[in-house]
Amino acid sequence: MSQPNDSKKSATPLEQDNTMIAVIEMGQASWLVAGIVPGLERQPLKKLGSDERALIQLLQRWRNEAVQAGRTIKRLVVAYEAGRDGFWLARWLRARDIEAYVIHPNSVAVSREHRRAKTDRLDTELLKRAFLGWLRGEAGHCSMAAIPTIEEEDARRPNRERENLVGERTRIGNRMKATLARFGIRSFKFTLRHADERLNDVRTAEAASLPANTHAELRRDLARLRVVRDQIKEIEQQRLQRIEQAAPSEKGSHAMVRLLARVIGIGVETADMLVNEILSRQLRDRKAIARYAGLTGSPDESGKRRREKGLSRAGNARVRRGMIQLAWRFLMFQKNSALAQWYRARTADGRGGARKTMIVALARKLLIALWRMVTTGEIPEGIALRPAVA
Repeated sequence: MSQPNDSKKSATPLEQDNTMIAVIEMGQASWLVAGIVPGLERQPLKKLGSDERALIQLLQRWRNEAVQAGRTIKRLVVAYEAGRDGFWLARWLRARDIEAYVIHPNSVAVSREHRRAKTDRLDTELLKRAFLGWLRGEAGHCSMAAIPTIEEEDARRPNRERENLVGERTRIGNRMKATLARFGIRSFKFTLRHADERLNDVRTAEAASLPANTHAELRRDLARLRVVRDQIKEIEQQRLQRIEQAAPSEKGSHAMVRLLARVIGIGVETADMLVNEILSRQLRDRKAIARYAGLTGSPDESGKRRREKGLSRAGNARVRRGMIQLAWRFLMFQKNSALAQWYRARTADGRGGARKTMIVALARKLLIALWRMVTTGEIPEGIALRPAVA
């Protein structure tokens, strides 16, 4: 029996005689559409501009050809690989009563030949075979990505934008440090509020003023740094306002963020990232949670060989990085929790590398515990919480 949210096989039986199937190889300038049309011996292939209206016209034309061949089309399914265009086309097609799916690219098996031929035409043939097997209900051909709503996609933007801005802030700071180090200057604090004014008093190791071009470059970097810091502050303030404006009785992502932020050691930033990236998704069970975060192992077993290649890293990199950092922080702020005691008991012997290996296991257990906390209300054993805000 198919389980809910099973992305590895279709829960709807396939009646191939009255089902029209189409796959799209999407490019920036053009789309290559391949179809399996009941009643037609040929398998049509058509190159279009990246135009959704032309796609609808093409599908309607193929449907009419099937009707002329004496077939009744009861079901129309379309699939394409996840990529640069995201999920907008799938939502657009579903709004017009067309079944649309988005395939995980990594789930489609490809030839292991060293120099295999690769063209858009061959890629559509590969997608057709994988998609047809999925529609038949055979597990292992490919897996489908969950198609988020516009609101769900938009909720992830503040956290991701802030992550990019923090990276930009670090890059600007490192560039300024390197520029100053070339003149033997290591004590200048560019993070101070009036750093641009103090820049005029900076002297090189030879007790000379900074060269004109270098001085101008640093002033521009300081201006960029101010803009980036202001934008980070604006994102954080707007997020807090949205959480505070949400009704206390409201259920959803804001309620999950408030609950997670009560855990000592978890801030609003981490809570918001976890909720919008993974915890608010309708994942099937704890195994799916760990797999989506990329915190599962990669065994390599063949004959007598038994080894572990490390983390699969096949899931959400933001969640994986955040959970590893949170696991270390969790050990400091939640020392009396059952999870922290579990970790200490397994690293007490001080073996080399044991702490790093077990911190991944702790991150996986902690993520599952937080998922249960926000979905069922089950508080992990020994977790200390901040008082609830009325």
